[in-house]
Amino acid sequence: MMIETEYLAPRNIDQLFEGIRGRIGQVKFMAGCTNVLPSLRARAISPGLLVDLTGLEEMAHIRKVNRVISVGALTTMTALVSSEIIQKESPILASAARQLGNPLTRNRATIGGNLADASPAADMAPPLLALEATIHTAGPEGKGREIPLDRFFLGPNKTVLGEDEIITRITIPKPEDPWKGSHIKFGLRNAMAISVASVALMLEMKENVCRKARVALGSLSPTPIRAYLVEKELEDREITDEVLERCTVAVNQEISPISDIRGSADYRRQVAAVLLKRAIRQAHMGRK
Repeated sequence: MMIETEYLAPRNIDQLFEGIRGRIGQVKFMAGCTNVLPSLRARAISPGLLVDLTGLEEMAHIRKVNRVISVGALTTMTALVSSEIIQKESPILASAARQLGNPLTRNRATIGGNLADASPAADMAPPLLALEATIHTAGPEGKGREIPLDRFFLGPNKTVLGEDEIITRITIPKPEDPWKGSHIKFGLRNAMAISVASVALMLEMKENVCRKARVALGSLSPTPIRAYLVEKELEDREITDEVLERCTVAVNQEISPISDIRGSADYRRQVAAVLLKRAIRQAHMGRK
């Protein structure tokens, strides 16, 4: 069936906001279209105006300035995987991008679109939460915001973004050398599947003592989350079997998984405990 909608392909930010003036409530932004096109075909959305962001070339970059890494919202998964900056400075982000979908999807899917879609299973969210990333936005009349990622998600497919606001880039503070990271995604068939559960974490270690911890989870709550209770169990403690068990108790206090075709809530709770312990061991000792 033919989908009737207007189409706008701005070449810069000013053209974008001029083009959507007076159209709030009718606009759907798109980039890689890996989520938008299936929704259009399923008639899940019917926007009056489709805005193609791919012409905004300034929003496709990966660069490091001083101790901050900036990733443009239109950066694809393939670009993340192949970036020497990301591989060296934020390997858990490269790991998540490498496991998102198939090669065709990775060539199209963008980091900004993955976050803006706000799926509880958004692959990019857990590593970026563990890396304490910040969302940068643009709006009409030059207005923009900086939003810590842990304040960005409101619920399934809901964020704090306004209808006339777009993500322009994501910034990541470069971790100091003592920080070690780990990322694990678990799907029913393979990494390309939508995750049943995922864990990303960063640990600042001094010998066997965890000085600081940043732990994030995906597919285990209505939104991707930081596991603050788990972080408290890890910080200023030696990582022992007893501490790991306390972490599994804490993670079950923080998550609220659902039952769906990929697994029951109880199954997800069991998987979360196993993945969490495995991820901590990987980051701490470099073993599975």
